[in-house]
Amino acid sequence: MTSLQEELRAAPLGHATDYPDTYDASLLFAVPRAPQREEIGVTGELPFRGGDVWTAYEHTWLDQRGKPAIAIVAFEVPVDSHALVESKSVKLYLGSFAQSRFPNSAAVAGTIARDISIATDSKVRVTLTSPLAFAQERIAEMAGDSIDDVEIATDRYEVDPTCLGAAGPAVAETLRTNLFRSVCPVTGQPDCASVAIGYRGPRIDRAGLLRYLVSYRCHAGFHEHCVERIFVDLAAACRCEALTVHARFTRRGGLDINPFRTNTGDPVPANVRTPRQ
Repeated sequence: MTSLQEELRAAPLGHATDYPDTYDASLLFAVPRAPQREEIGVTGELPFRGGDVWTAYEHTWLDQRGKPAIAIVAFEVPVDSHALVESKSVKLYLGSFAQSRFPNSAAVAGTIARDISIATDSKVRVTLTSPLAFAQERIAEMAGDSIDDVEIATDRYEVDPTCLGAAGPAVAETLRTNLFRSVCPVTGQPDCASVAIGYRGPRIDRAGLLRYLVSYRCHAGFHEHCVERIFVDLAAACRCEALTVHARFTRRGGLDINPFRTNTGDPVPANVRTPRQ
């Protein structure tokens, strides 16, 4: 099995790169999900459903007469896709629209949906928000009770699921934090996020949960893989009957990535940015 680092040697991430401005679908770089999932014991049937919702705030192209057009682009890669797309390659790919002409926004959305669907071997949904609707964009904190004021002492900054614990009768609640940070597995750049965890089961110890989430602080992992690791660790350590993990990462290069994993019937949430996004 090819390792993640071997897969990424050909990626644009972490290398000096030209920034093409003429449409080029070949710029997209796919990273297979399977090797990362095998690291956390996920093989065969997935224990979760969901998707990865991306938002691109800087998308621009030319109309048929050469006038620039802009939109906010959102697309969702389903959790059962063969691959995810590496973030810098998405930045380069979307940037390549800048000096290319398209007849209308529908053609732009259709092109993005087709290209990312091919790259990920899945059906990707794309929506474009026009400037006329920019003022309707919402900003809100994620739902749930914040655990950020819980007093803890810790020196654990690599993933440590032994922090987790749960006990007592079953409860149903959603807990959230704005203190999450991991690092890019190639460049070491920080990736900051808000994380919300909804569950039903024995009451999760909040101090232990916060220590566990803080233990990702120096962990090298893609956004999607971090969320799946959180899901797997919580399900195992806390005996959750129902579990949802949703993370909204702050943007880099005009892009944010928001993975959602659940074993309930809940749909992927509306794409509402947090204050830090």
